[in-house]
Amino acid sequence: MIDTKTARRRERLMMTLLLVLTAVCVLYLAIIFCLILSGTRSQPDNHADTLLILGAQVKGTPARPSQSLKERLDAALPYLFANRATTIIVCGGQGPDESDTEANVMADYLITRGIERKRLIKEDTSTRTKENLLNAMAKRELGKTVIVTNDFHLYRAKLLAKRLGINRVSGIPAPSRNPSTVLMYAREILALAYGFLADW
Repeated sequence: MIDTKTARRRERLMMTLLLVLTAVCVLYLAIIFCLILSGTRSQPDNHADTLLILGAQVKGTPARPSQSLKERLDAALPYLFANRATTIIVCGGQGPDESDTEANVMADYLITRGIERKRLIKEDTSTRTKENLLNAMAKRELGKTVIVTNDFHLYRAKLLAKRLGINRVSGIPAPSRNPSTVLMYAREILALAYGFLADW
């Protein structure tokens, strides 16, 4: 039979372990959050060979960009007008709730705003960030690359790009003004934590 002193000692040990574990988790998540914030301050290198715009949901019939996707496309436009030799790859397939591929909708959006069709390459089969990058790499030799995505997503996108061998990479963080931005940041914290551990 366990005496009272031993029981209290074990209880204190369990509490200490729980506090240490909680502190480690909080510290880890804080580091992840700081890394995400570092991506929001990224600056693109000029005269890139390739600019990748990562896909996001399209809505309606005919399909139109969601707010997140529109933010990415609008963030890319000033760079594209200033760097007219840069080739553009628009990335994104068609989800079960989408009436067209994200790549088609993105290309149409850019063309109607003055981007030449001949500069555009469509990568229209991917469903996640890693596939965006891998499928874009299969389309052409990327060279010096700029990635465009929402600000909270850019750090992870660049991290994946470097893991896949896209070494000359910088980014354009599209400011997120979506009402659910807080939820997106929370989701990205979990996604990046998973990415560090498993998404190689």
